[in-house]
Amino acid sequence: MTTTLYFEDFQPGQVFETVGRTITETDLTLFSMLTGDWNPIHADAEYARATRFGERLVHGAYGIGLAIGLMHPLGIFEKSAVAMLGIADWQFKKPILVGTTLRLRLNIVDTERGTSGRTGRVGRLLELLDHGGEVVQAGRSDVLVLTRAGAEANA
Repeated sequence: MTTTLYFEDFQPGQVFETVGRTITETDLTLFSMLTGDWNPIHADAEYARATRFGERLVHGAYGIGLAIGLMHPLGIFEKSAVAMLGIADWQFKKPILVGTTLRLRLNIVDTERGTSGRTGRVGRLLELLDHGGEVVQAGRSDVLVLTRAGAEANA
């Protein structure tokens, strides 16, 4: 989908899914470099081999960023998103490993029109799914979205 949706277009119960993205060694290394998090579970193959996982784990925080990034090709917030309002109740259910393919399932949970009539809050549950459809990470991330009247006023 590449069509911008406005506040009026969102309804609780809507579900959007993205294509998959395979996590690479480069993703792991670049995230370590960006954040400065070189914890041995991410950066030391010998150390990680001796853990219950048997290999290095991709940073949990990487999953949050990936979920947000995977949403953009959907295009549904392209011209309507004003601001992300927060991230809440994020859960790390399974580890992310190099080579795992993840996709995003975005569920519209609720909506609330703003008092100005120009924007509204769209409640979203974001779920990162692995190739088998199991939830790897999940959490809520609400967004402030323009109404059609708000978009016309901004034009």
